[in-house]
Amino acid sequence: MMSGVTENNESRALILEYIWLDGNMNFRSKYRTLVVTSNDLQITKWNYDGSSTNQAEVDNSEIILNPVAFYNNPFFEKGQSLLVLCDTFYEKDGKYVPTQSNRRFLASEIFSKNTEAEPWFGIEQEYFMMANKNTYPSNTPLFFKDETPCEQGDYYCGVGSKNISMRKLAEKHYIYCLTAGLNMSGINAEVAPNQWEFQVGPCLSISAADQLTIARYILIRLGEEFGVNICFSPKPLSNPWNGSGLHTNFSTNETREENGLDRLHEYIERMSKKHKEHIAVYGDNSERLSGKCETSDINVFNSGVGTRNTSIRIPNIVAKEKRGYLEDRRPASDADPYLVTSKIFETCCLHII
Repeated sequence: MMSGVTENNESRALILEYIWLDGNMNFRSKYRTLVVTSNDLQITKWNYDGSSTNQAEVDNSEIILNPVAFYNNPFFEKGQSLLVLCDTFYEKDGKYVPTQSNRRFLASEIFSKNTEAEPWFGIEQEYFMMANKNTYPSNTPLFFKDETPCEQGDYYCGVGSKNISMRKLAEKHYIYCLTAGLNMSGINAEVAPNQWEFQVGPCLSISAADQLTIARYILIRLGEEFGVNICFSPKPLSNPWNGSGLHTNFSTNETREENGLDRLHEYIERMSKKHKEHIAVYGDNSERLSGKCETSDINVFNSGVGTRNTSIRIPNIVAKEKRGYLEDRRPASDADPYLVTSKIFETCCLHII
């Protein structure tokens, strides 16, 4: 049960949109009406038919929705509705067991083992806007007036109709995320045509993955309005076009302090010894991490200062000030943020190698 404070004590109807991930890691949602009669908001567990979401059999299909966070719903007028992020469980022998798609449950356990580290994450989500031709995902780019695009080069942070289309979708997503209460750092057009990026963070611990998940949901919902398929595929277009990543920036209270760069180098050394474990939970990098198109080689772990073709990048300003954060450039755009952030934290802050 989740509690919050409403704006006034008058009785009113509040629309709750429960959001979760199904057995194929796709979003699902449904609504319920809550009559609020006091200043104490009670958001309770709910359930749904798991046999229709590839999470249960028909003879025992009830899956429990467990609310973990809520946000303003930007698709409604202010104060009318909340987005309710949920993780999912099924009942077995009188106990709640997390479903296979519930990666948040395990991530929460990992983060709880060292709260003193105060991990901050900033996550950069790249994606393509694709033509929607009744196939999901479509591999047909939503180019400009169905013309073949120019060579890669002018699209990154580009301006003008020859370089950019669907800016209104990206900007509306930005505004909607801020309206929801997410810690959105910014957006920009990316290197390939109709490729964009948004940044969430810095956020503390598991809230980074929560907010990234909700930001993804809002983006996909907005795609309905614009008739656009949001594609998180890491390599929807072959070389020389850039793929999409989920670059993840990470720091702890120790790395943010004076001479924290020394601790960052220790973290990098630990990650070098766990490279394969990280790659295993970093999404589909089979085509993306080729050593080309601003990526590292999937089989090689390396790092550098100000580099774009390494596993780990230390920003120039961090090297200069000798404290701050590192950027893990290996996660693919389709990676699960709960797996990514908890694996980085586990390797750096729990495993003494």
